Amino acid sequence: MKQLQSRQNLVVTGLLLSILMASMDNTIVATAMGTIVGDLGGLDKFIWVTSAYMVAEMAGMPIFGKLSDMFGRKRFFMMGLILFMLGSILCGTAQTIEQLSVYRAIQGIGGGALIPITFTIIIDLFPPGKRGKMSGLFGAVFGLSSIFGPLLGAYITDYISWHWIFYINLPIGVLSLMLIALFYKESHKRKKQKIDWMGSITLVGAIVCLLFALELGGNEYTWDSTVILSLFTGFTILFTMFFITEKSAEDPVISFSMFKDRLFASSTMVGLFYGVSFIVGIVYIPIFIQGVTGGSATNSGLILLPMMLGVVVSSQIGAMAAPKLGFRSVMLIFSVILLIGMYLLSTVSAETSRFVITLYMIIIGLGTGASFSVINMAAIHRFGPESRGSATSTVSFLRQLGMSLGITIYGIIQRSYFSYKTQEISSGNNHLITGGAQNDQRSILSEQARKTMQEPLLDKIINALAESISYTFTWALIPSVLALFFVFFLTNDRISSGDTQQEN
Repeated sequence: MKQLQSRQNLVVTGLLLSILMASMDNTIVATAMGTIVGDLGGLDKFIWVTSAYMVAEMAGMPIFGKLSDMFGRKRFFMMGLILFMLGSILCGTAQTIEQLSVYRAIQGIGGGALIPITFTIIIDLFPPGKRGKMSGLFGAVFGLSSIFGPLLGAYITDYISWHWIFYINLPIGVLSLMLIALFYKESHKRKKQKIDWMGSITLVGAIVCLLFALELGGNEYTWDSTVILSLFTGFTILFTMFFITEKSAEDPVISFSMFKDRLFASSTMVGLFYGVSFIVGIVYIPIFIQGVTGGSATNSGLILLPMMLGVVVSSQIGAMAAPKLGFRSVMLIFSVILLIGMYLLSTVSAETSRFVITLYMIIIGLGTGASFSVINMAAIHRFGPESRGSATSTVSFLRQLGMSLGITIYGIIQRSYFSYKTQEISSGNNHLITGGAQNDQRSILSEQARKTMQEPLLDKIINALAESISYTFTWALIPSVLALFFVFFLTNDRISSGDTQQEN
């Protein structure tokens, strides 16, 4: 028994390291992006560095989840880890921004395997009574990675070289690979299934078209341009083909029959809208603090520290409470907390103190963290080993889709309102507020730009920024309300110490 427990602990350590590496990578890269662009050039193409990773990761999630159900978790987890490390090595050697974007896509494919399969392995490894504690531990790693990623990225970039933000993945990845290879033993048999090639191809194509349309629309191309309209048309056609294919496929990559289960269907919808709400907070709280209260952009990792600590705490609390109270009861509490936090953020103004913002951030973090552990447990709860990979990857995919949609939709809302307000105050000050700058609040409120403005004008711009962000948070109440709405459709299943399920 002690030997089994020791082996499980080593496997969990390997899984935790892989999740830490994959989830921290994006925040490290974001912190170093200014230095990377300064070195490699390609300011007009730097968006592809993030987009390539995100598109590849999202496209890989449901496919690797399905493959792990068919052929085993271990081989595809290790494949994802190797691809991620290979992409990291290549990224560190990139000589142009185009090369870096391609190599980031390779990383993204690996990341698409790591995240969903890791949670599935945890469910396979532990009996129901222990799954809550372990899911909470993994949810906490996501929160911690958001804290330490920017700090580590800034330190490596400033004192070593930006190349090492990718090379740092190698020792972590190698250790994780060794632990999983040596100590993870799969026990259950796999059901022989056919690979759904048509479904995989149409799904990947649809995701690529949608995300590129959202990334490029309103930035490099106008929304009514031929390029953007073609991408949306391609998404519509490919997604329709995917939907038709999956309905008739013998072993679909995403089984629509899973959505007949009320707990799974409602869990995925809660995850989707939680993703939207969470990303709005992650993106616009730092902008508010940097631009309105005067926080330093170099301390971006510390800005979100209170929020991420709230995420870590509630992830653990939610995971431990779910076996006792049930999925619906726990998520009702935390979704109400999220809604309260988002409402409070919608009331912020230029006069709101940093202390008050910090309290609001803690509330948002507490409301969000439980979703990382509880929703994953709920989504997978009623499925056997042959379907768990697909279930986990589907809820992870939809949460990531919610984040991608949130960045785009709320980015449009905030930029449009800020542009409208700055146009109102720009008459007679056109030499200080010019065209493109009206949509770039970070540029306008940099220390260098502030020094060129007279104080009355600067105050007006800061007020405009504060109003645009509070306006954005007001609109963000919609996904928070929808998340609460779908929580009511969750069943109140509880994880028992045995294999039985209890429902109220």
